[in-house]
Amino acid sequence: MKNSAYLKKYVENHPNNKMAWYLLGKEYEQSGQEGKAHYCYIQAGSVYEAFESSKIPEDLWMGYEAGIIHESRKQEQRSRLIRKIGIALLLLLFLWLPSAQAPGLLATMPQESDPGSVESVTTDEHPVKREPEADTSAPRTEPRQDAPRFTAIGYTSGGQGVTGDIGGLLQGNETKGHLQAVLAMDKKGKWLNWSDRMPVVYGIQSLGNGQTNVQSYDPAACLCTPPDTRKLKAEAGEWIARQESLAVLSSAILQYKEKKGSWPSSLEDLTQPFPNNWLAGTNAHMKEVFEPMLRKLAEQEQSSGGKAEGKGAGNGKSAAEQGDELFFTQPLEVIIDTASHRLVVVSGSVILRSYLVGLGGDKTPEGTYRITDKVVNPNGRSDGEFGSRGMQLSDTNYAIHGTNEPDSVGGDESLGCVRMGKKDVEELFDLLPVGTKVTIGKGGLPDQDLTPAERFTLGDRQDQSNPHRTYRWLH
Repeated sequence: MKNSAYLKKYVENHPNNKMAWYLLGKEYEQSGQEGKAHYCYIQAGSVYEAFESSKIPEDLWMGYEAGIIHESRKQEQRSRLIRKIGIALLLLLFLWLPSAQAPGLLATMPQESDPGSVESVTTDEHPVKREPEADTSAPRTEPRQDAPRFTAIGYTSGGQGVTGDIGGLLQGNETKGHLQAVLAMDKKGKWLNWSDRMPVVYGIQSLGNGQTNVQSYDPAACLCTPPDTRKLKAEAGEWIARQESLAVLSSAILQYKEKKGSWPSSLEDLTQPFPNNWLAGTNAHMKEVFEPMLRKLAEQEQSSGGKAEGKGAGNGKSAAEQGDELFFTQPLEVIIDTASHRLVVVSGSVILRSYLVGLGGDKTPEGTYRITDKVVNPNGRSDGEFGSRGMQLSDTNYAIHGTNEPDSVGGDESLGCVRMGKKDVEELFDLLPVGTKVTIGKGGLPDQDLTPAERFTLGDRQDQSNPHRTYRWLH
């Protein structure tokens, strides 16, 4: 076990190095610590299998081990040198401070050699010493206790492969004194997964005077026991729900403008009965932010030469006061992968939802469509062949709908339509405005389920049935 300390430190700093895990496992195995060795071998994965199943000369992997140990020792020596230099600088700083009288530190402290530093006030009974008033011009160095702001970035455990503008956040310009809590979106190839379970991985806060405080909440990245994030997680859940509402609302406004050629005059324009049910309903947050969001989108269109795409759109003054800047900067779209039987809701490169769907094999046509009709209980029934919800694709005989054959979801048993489970199709119906773009193709999506524990549901629902038509979709 003479080398285990160096190997352990090395794998802490390089958790993706499978060879280092294997070598640490060999150290534990030789010392009789079978449990720890087994854990290391699991982390080593294919390296363990390759070395254990082949006759690789022992001096080969021992040479590799020597290289790792040498590198680990060099890192430790550099760390010790840095610590020594830091201590020396601190000592020099303390020796210099009394004569420097740094503002905000010693300038507010009375000095025994200065009789004017404490003002004496005489009363009838006892003299009372009154401390001088604090220097209000001193820079603020204490973190503010304002409500946190949230954002999300692509992130893997340990801080590897970070995707997002961390540099901009570290400048402190975006925090403006608030705590900027950064959530981690799991990465799947080119895609980022939005989820109601995204962990808090960073806290970034401007302290003023050019200082920024950064706290890592990821134990694998900071090699520490981070502070408790339960309160932050609860607040993050509220932010996630609000951002989904904002994404749905902004998408509906933009789809309405594209179709009608003018902006909706009120939220009621988007929540008319079928067939003008751009939104399936509303919630309190949508009602609160509709007007400032509409103004912001209109301003953006004017500044960009007549085209509003939702990029960088915020929600005006009242929404900004609550920290509700629009995270999803592109309208919601649907992508259907016929290879993996997956339907995903995306905004740019972020996947908000991923559902398993039933298709028709070659009968499901590839191409780009728009949702034209959104119908509750197609043909008057919630338990019929189209289930409780239907979304027609570009006035064709194809639709995304529920099914009374739930076992067919995941297979190729339809005549071309897209079949979904009841909970999935009802959530999708509330997420997608009329006009949403739908692309059907083969390949490119990760095969994963991505649905929240509590489904997205809109309230204040209008009548969205269509008793005047019998739908004959190719179910």
